Amino acid sequence: MKAPAQPRPAGSVRREQLSDEVAARLRAEIMTGTLRPNTFIRLDETAARLGVSITPVREALRTLRGEGMVELEPHRGHRVMPLTRQDIEDIFWLQSTIAQELAATTARRIAPEEIDELERLNRLMAAAVETGDATAIAAAEFNFHRLFNRASGRIKLAWFLLHVARYLPPQLFVTDPAWGVAAVRSHDRLIDALRRRDVHTVVDLTDQQFTDGLARLLEWLDQAGLWRNAGR
Repeated sequence: MKAPAQPRPAGSVRREQLSDEVAARLRAEIMTGTLRPNTFIRLDETAARLGVSITPVREALRTLRGEGMVELEPHRGHRVMPLTRQDIEDIFWLQSTIAQELAATTARRIAPEEIDELERLNRLMAAAVETGDATAIAAAEFNFHRLFNRASGRIKLAWFLLHVARYLPPQLFVTDPAWGVAAVRSHDRLIDALRRRDVHTVVDLTDQQFTDGLARLLEWLDQAGLWRNAGR
């Protein structure tokens, strides 16, 4: 009989969380062009910049290497892999495809009290947008869509969407007041469609969110000159 796994030391949990946070930060910097293709990410410099030790940076880079976002070159370090326009479009296509499937199921089975909770979360988001609190906006947006997707009952599919969504840099959106106002308005329309069990409108609004997000990110990367003098 296989021996039961030993519990991890308490410090290892925090270390894993920290490496995930570092990976999320570096992933967002790559996705927004802050970290340019073919540049090298130095362990000591990155650790100092983010205020962490080298260990979570090394673990974060191992994660990003598994995602194909960086490549380890012997004796040189981790190089940021090129990010093409097609890569961005593929990421949003996959997110939208999964999200629309979840949305259709949610529209059919969501409970009235869950719709009420979505409305409450959207009011929190509206208040955060009004005050310009980017952290609160991001939290409300995340909680809104987590509840919406989990209401489908398709937990594994919702889990896949969550993991694909990590490539979407939230700060690019939540710091844009125009995006915040539009998102709250879209949520209002979504909630209304859910109360009417209007599956078509729920799916269409879900698709529009990703179409808008893709356009905003591509515009940002164009302005940042990510693909200047390079093939797209």
